[in-house]
Amino acid sequence: MDLDCGRCWSTSKKTSWKNTLLLAYQSLGVVYGDLSISPLYVYKSSFAEDIQHSETNEEILGVLSFVFWTLTLVPLFKYVFVVLRADDNGEGGTIALYSLICRHAKVSLLPNRQVADEALSTYKLEHSPQAKNSSRVKLLLEKHKSLHTALLILVLLGTCMVIGDGLLTPAISVFSAVSGLELSMSKDRHQYAVIPITCFILVCLFALQHYGTHRIGFCFAPVVLTWLLCISALGLYNIFRWNPHVYKALSPYYMFKFLKKTRKRGWMSLGGILLCITGSEAMFADLGHFSYTAIQIAFTFMVYPALILAYMGQAAFLSKHHDTNYQIGFYVSVPEHVRWPVLVIAILASVVGSQAIISGTFSIINQSQSLGCFPRVKVIHTSDKIHGQIYIPEINWTLMIFCIAVAIGFRDVKHMGNASGLAVMAVMLVTTCLTSLVIILCWHKPPIVALCFLLFFGSIELLYFSASLIKFLEGAWLPILLALFLVSVMFVWHYATVKKYEYDLHNKVSLEWLLALGPSLGIARVPGIGLVFTDLTSGIPANFSRFVTNLPAFHRVLVFVCVKSVPVPFVPPAERYLVGRVGPPGHRSYRCIVRYGYRDVHQDVDSFESELVSKLADFIRFDWFKARGIIDTCNEEDGSRSGASSGDYKLAVIGTVGFAGTPAFEIEEDLQPASVSVGFPTIDSVTDAIEMEPVGVVERRVRFAVDYESEADSRPEMDIQLREELEDLYGAQQAGTAFILGHSHVRAKQGSSLLKKLAINIGYNFLRRNCRGPDVALKVPPASLLEVGMVYVV
Repeated sequence: MDLDCGRCWSTSKKTSWKNTLLLAYQSLGVVYGDLSISPLYVYKSSFAEDIQHSETNEEILGVLSFVFWTLTLVPLFKYVFVVLRADDNGEGGTIALYSLICRHAKVSLLPNRQVADEALSTYKLEHSPQAKNSSRVKLLLEKHKSLHTALLILVLLGTCMVIGDGLLTPAISVFSAVSGLELSMSKDRHQYAVIPITCFILVCLFALQHYGTHRIGFCFAPVVLTWLLCISALGLYNIFRWNPHVYKALSPYYMFKFLKKTRKRGWMSLGGILLCITGSEAMFADLGHFSYTAIQIAFTFMVYPALILAYMGQAAFLSKHHDTNYQIGFYVSVPEHVRWPVLVIAILASVVGSQAIISGTFSIINQSQSLGCFPRVKVIHTSDKIHGQIYIPEINWTLMIFCIAVAIGFRDVKHMGNASGLAVMAVMLVTTCLTSLVIILCWHKPPIVALCFLLFFGSIELLYFSASLIKFLEGAWLPILLALFLVSVMFVWHYATVKKYEYDLHNKVSLEWLLALGPSLGIARVPGIGLVFTDLTSGIPANFSRFVTNLPAFHRVLVFVCVKSVPVPFVPPAERYLVGRVGPPGHRSYRCIVRYGYRDVHQDVDSFESELVSKLADFIRFDWFKARGIIDTCNEEDGSRSGASSGDYKLAVIGTVGFAGTPAFEIEEDLQPASVSVGFPTIDSVTDAIEMEPVGVVERRVRFAVDYESEADSRPEMDIQLREELEDLYGAQQAGTAFILGHSHVRAKQGSSLLKKLAINIGYNFLRRNCRGPDVALKVPPASLLEVGMVYVV
């Protein structure tokens, strides 16, 4: 992964205004495509059935007032000025908020959590532990495990609603854009033209996804910019042409006047008005691609004014046209001589808006999969340079089928709007709840501040949510049904994953058993490297003992590999690998923990294999220097290993960093807890090895540099065992690498409840059989794969 590309936010303060404005321009196509096309269907959805346009104009001006204040309070005040600041190392979205909360409070349900993960540079805590401990909310959350589960379900619900929005937005956007043909065709022809054209555009849109957004993304920003300028010009034209006094409707008085006249019907019409803020969540979800300042500038000075002018222009036109021949909608306010160009631009803008939400759906599913909350799917990275550009074939074609089904099944903006509105408001409610926790746990503000934030914005969103929920039978049932299904799938998958880990933890084999394996027991060591994949970060997994029992041989070099996710968006490459020994040096057994963030790009198997061997070689050198006393380890205490089990060896972070090479020793105070570093020069860089000490040791970091001359002088005197170990490693690499994975079958133990049996025996095993296997997720070549059958009784 190109880390610099994904962390443009970190250097935003150093960049010029020119670069910030360029990012703001680029964000138009990626972030604001969905939000900018909402004028196509907001008025049409609001006046679908609940309210009627009358001669007094109280309805149209009331809707305009609601639109203005909704756009002002939710996207502008809530997202731009508050929520965007709740970033996780520059990343945004529901998963990012959950990750941020998990780092500041022990509420994570990830099974293989380690203290060493807290030493990551991206695992930053903004305040001291003493400040964190003062929060009663934090203590309450950590005390009750049921709250951990409730928080996870809340996050999964928000994630599922984002996926539902990804299903509904392309359908309503393209359908609304194409429906402009109704003014240029007879009703009979229009009825049979809009649906086929919409379906054709949707098929083309999803068929192009495998090329990646970066292939066609260069035209996204110009399209959205052209669309925003177009609706701004149309709005200004309609305001001055039809009703220059329409600005009076921006007063909140017109909202109360609207509700006073329409009462329940006006409240129900809020389900259509809320569509004016659909796409607001994209500002937060796509924060990692742009800087906070760029997104703030783009919305405040371009998107927000353009949308307000567009809605005011439509209201100005409709305030002077009460004839029943005029159907409420966007295109009736477009002058006839420019209607066709506007139609083309609208269709292009709807495609761009749909593309943004589709890409966001791919991203959030990948993040959920990284945290063990979604069945394994094939993730294809479509760009080596652009951070986060991914394509998931199964999800893509599933979304396409459902989008076409929605367009054909609903056939009108009203039902699509009801469904989309419910999904949008559910996501915003989840974001509001999680942000309230961030205000307390991460920003350490008084609970009253978080409560005010929750009550103010939560009440607005609940008002709109209730208006959408009342239309359950008119389309709102779809996102609810979809969310229930997806939450069930994700929770069952996560529950079974945790139970499998607990089973492995309780059935792991002792180190003494591994060391006893040898020729005396008929066990042979064969040439090559054996990579045993496991979720355990310590101990010998049960699937390896089963492997040796059925096939009494294992490889000359044995590596227990744990590929784990940590609650950070990305792990710097220099801190990705934790390497240690399993047993004495002569056994040639090692443990390697490979850590990824939820937005990290997993390596291809070829690069992973070669890099793993390189890290093992560097660790062997590091361990030899340390054993010979070349490294100053005076900061270790005698009792530093007291907490470790017998035969357990410490892990070291093996990474690559630049090195000036001037001093022989460099001591850095007050860094990560108790770490020791040693450098080994390679062709272009040196390797930085950091030994993870137990918590409580003096915070010190020692880096030892060995230059080429001193290393050359010491080679004749190097220990024979060191050279043999390196030769064995490289020889095993030449002999070939085998990937040993567990092929699991999970079943509920006797006496389990009926619900658990249904979830595990039927639900999880069905998902396991029909999703990608771990070998596909890890990109293991079939010729090098060895699968070990395992039955988990949980």
